[in-house]
Amino acid sequence: MRKILAAILLLSLIIISLAGCASKADKNSQSVSSPQGENLKIIKVGASPIPHAEILNVVKPILEKQGIKLEIIEFTDYVQPNIKLAEKELDANYFQHIPYLEDFCKKHNLNLTYIAKVHIEPMGIYSSKIKDLKELKNGAEIAIPNDATNGGRALLLLQSAGIIKLKDSAGITATKNDIIENPKNIKITELEAATLPRVLNDVDAAVINTNYALEAKLNPKKDALYIESADSPYVNILAVRKGDEARPELKKLAEALNSPEVKKFIEEKYNGAVVPAF
Repeated sequence: MRKILAAILLLSLIIISLAGCASKADKNSQSVSSPQGENLKIIKVGASPIPHAEILNVVKPILEKQGIKLEIIEFTDYVQPNIKLAEKELDANYFQHIPYLEDFCKKHNLNLTYIAKVHIEPMGIYSSKIKDLKELKNGAEIAIPNDATNGGRALLLLQSAGIIKLKDSAGITATKNDIIENPKNIKITELEAATLPRVLNDVDAAVINTNYALEAKLNPKKDALYIESADSPYVNILAVRKGDEARPELKKLAEALNSPEVKKFIEEKYNGAVVPAF
């Protein structure tokens, strides 16, 4: 009798343990039921609020019709979206251009890649103190992003605007050390990209990424004193972990981001400040 009771007790403990495991599995499951009772696959995508999250919101209903629930996690910096993606807290991110992704992965030893090119955000030079770059005085201060690729991009833009001249060998990762001509002795200050719109009253001009300009209610077409041409190589992309390129739900997300609906939204919403790259 004691052996039978012990066996029953052991069996009960096993059943309770299995039930607990099943409960945990249910909690961690990356799926949810739609109002129609369908089982939707969840994908989490990190994005900058503007324009990336706005564009992702356009594809939400497209994906839901294909059995996918898109969760958008907004970030206001250029570091955490890649870190969280590498740590598998995100399934993808959408906030950066190709040179930035490649440089970030090299510096942080991350295995990330991209599966879709979506749009271009022409970088611009803005000022609250002058109306024309010709008004820049000797010793004026211009703020640029402090990350390698956007900083280099900003220096190339300043060169294109005729403010400085860089070494012929300087590319997208150009630094202040590559400046060989600076006729107005411009002081170039490097700051976190997200803070640049907030320092416009403290500097003579700033080179600002379009997403941060839009968040600050700046209109690139109207407010920028000088802006990149639409054929800029800095295409914003949908990034994923290497090895996840063929995941069906991510491929559907990539297709949705290159859909006619998204192209129409970008063209009508941003009126040239953001340009489709497909």
